[in-house]
Amino acid sequence: MPTHEIAGKIMNELEAFHGSKPAIDTPQILIVRGMSKKKLDPLELSTIVSDVLKGVGATRMDMFSESATDIIGIMDENIRATVEIPGETDVYGIYRLKESFEAMNCHTEYALGTIGQIAVFLVIWKDKSGIGPLFVELVVSNSEA
Repeated sequence: MPTHEIAGKIMNELEAFHGSKPAIDTPQILIVRGMSKKKLDPLELSTIVSDVLKGVGATRMDMFSESATDIIGIMDENIRATVEIPGETDVYGIYRLKESFEAMNCHTEYALGTIGQIAVFLVIWKDKSGIGPLFVELVVSNSEA
């Protein structure tokens, strides 16, 4: 399944397709950001992420596994092939992501999944007040080095 098709299905499921914009769009990696107007309980974000990944046929990975670290490293390489980023790859930065959003008073959930040789990293966050949109960031990448 091509990266654009996977991203389209996920963004449509979250009702975040309209107005979404690709941050990076290459044959190796697609990063899309959008906002969902879907009325969702911020406390249900974990269930929503799991359901969305299941809906596209992705197998969810343990974020703290060695294979997840490898895939995150490959995603980083695919990004660095397009955009110059100073410093070394920091696969542990992804683990600090949730803490950063929570410090901004947001409920946050993220997950990494695979569909064959395609890796999907989905992050959603919403203000703890429940007011405002659900923000979505999606990375769909070839998971082979």
